Amino acid sequence: MSVKNRIFSWLKLFHAIKDENLQWQQANQGQQDQLKQARMLASKALEAELKKKSVQLAHDISLLKAKNNADLLMFKTKCKQDIKDYQQYLAALDKLKQSIQASYTHLPEAVAFTIHHHAKHLLNEMWETQDPEQKMHYELQLIRFMATVHEESRLHLEGATTDKLPERTLGLLQQK
Repeated sequence: MSVKNRIFSWLKLFHAIKDENLQWQQANQGQQDQLKQARMLASKALEAELKKKSVQLAHDISLLKAKNNADLLMFKTKCKQDIKDYQQYLAALDKLKQSIQASYTHLPEAVAFTIHHHAKHLLNEMWETQDPEQKMHYELQLIRFMATVHEESRLHLEGATTDKLPERTLGLLQQK
């Protein structure tokens, strides 16, 4: 076979393949159009779904931000109130120390500071514990301690007792 015949055979084969491809494309044109249309619709549906989810997500984020801002504001308010309450407790303990010093003028200053320190320790224990039952326990101890100190100071000032020292208060210190 000559080169010319070979080239001619190759060209015929090439054209035959091209014609067959063209016929296949013409025969399947409707199906290809349908697939193209289906892809386009699926793409638009996906785009719409993503947009819808994006809007929902933005709404959810907005709600979470609002809730978190409200929670933060409430937490800050609670913390401010806790600080105010704690300061008032400390002021009351200072008054209690002054009451002891005024009632028992002969009492060494170190003893008055020890009583004050013990009350402050109970306050800090009450304040710092997270367990509600423990918190209540320390609160009751602090109340009992402060009431005892106050009562002994009052009785001593009124002359209702001849004790030279606040014995019941010192007894509570030794219990711990």
